[in-house]
Amino acid sequence: MVELSVIRDLIACFGVIAGFSYYILTVRATRRNQDLQLETRQAQLFMPIYAKLNDKEFMKDFGTMLTWQWEDYEDFMNKYGPYTNLDAWSIMTACIDYYEGIGVLVKRNLIDISFIDDLMSGLIIMSWDKLHDYIYGWRELRNYPQFGEYFEYLYNEIKAIAEEQHPEIKRGIIASED
Repeated sequence: MVELSVIRDLIACFGVIAGFSYYILTVRATRRNQDLQLETRQAQLFMPIYAKLNDKEFMKDFGTMLTWQWEDYEDFMNKYGPYTNLDAWSIMTACIDYYEGIGVLVKRNLIDISFIDDLMSGLIIMSWDKLHDYIYGWRELRNYPQFGEYFEYLYNEIKAIAEEQHPEIKRGIIASED
């Protein structure tokens, strides 16, 4: 009789161990699936961003914007403002709004900044460097301090990564190996 109770207790212990092991494996599998779903969702969010970046019209507008020259905010508005040059104004606001949207996704941790950094860091830095005087002027003159705030956030995050990956950028030099 003692032998049957010992066997019964061992079977019960093995059952508990098997159930616990199954639970641990299920939790790990669920976590892996959640991580994979998150990565997949971030990739899904990134693809339209990347598609816009590869759009011929977007790149044409971006190139046009890089050629603009102005002295100060007033000069900018006289040359490229909505009342004097609606096409230029549309290019500029589309650019700011595009990066603003990406900045919101990064800030809210909906997309990993490494996706953005790997493919767009140069364009973001060039765009901010080109437009920040205008953005600061608009904020001040229109009493609109949040204008372009997520674009600025995105720029600061990307710039920090760029400076960490390429210390020569922070020093203001690009080393050439001749």
